[in-house]
Amino acid sequence: MRKELFQPSIESEARILLLIHAFTAKKKSLEGRTKLAKLDFFLRYPNFMKRALAIRQPNQVMDVLPEEQDNIEGRMIRYRYGPWDPSHYAILGKLIGKGLVEIASSNRGISYRTTTLGSELAKKLAKEDSWQETSTRIKILRQNFDLSGSSLKNFIYEHFPEVTGADLGDKL
Repeated sequence: MRKELFQPSIESEARILLLIHAFTAKKKSLEGRTKLAKLDFFLRYPNFMKRALAIRQPNQVMDVLPEEQDNIEGRMIRYRYGPWDPSHYAILGKLIGKGLVEIASSNRGISYRTTTLGSELAKKLAKEDSWQETSTRIKILRQNFDLSGSSLKNFIYEHFPEVTGADLGDKL
């Protein structure tokens, strides 16, 4: 694989920080890389998120602008358990290294939560015009897809055969 696939952008760091923050509460954190990757998949691919929402909550509507349909910062690849961004490890490492995210233990293994500094930054980012749509969609994910990583993986396998039927390493 190309080295640049593993380099996180500042935008991807902000997106993942917002995502982790949305799933952080006093006694709660975002549990596992599988859950993080699947939620990030829906966030980065709004057409899939719209379809997933129609399956889980048929009465809830989510608009996807035409210019968003193929406009993502970078392609994810088909990994062992579905969609995965090769830069997730580097993004998490940078967020942890900057003191914005910390690793927490949970019954299901490793989980991620924002630190006080990360929480403050996430709140500021969420108010920025350029992050409004992302923040709104993250709230939709939190309300409708706060499932275990395995449940999200199974949901994707069941409802998105074009994603799970891709060969390992294929760009989605």
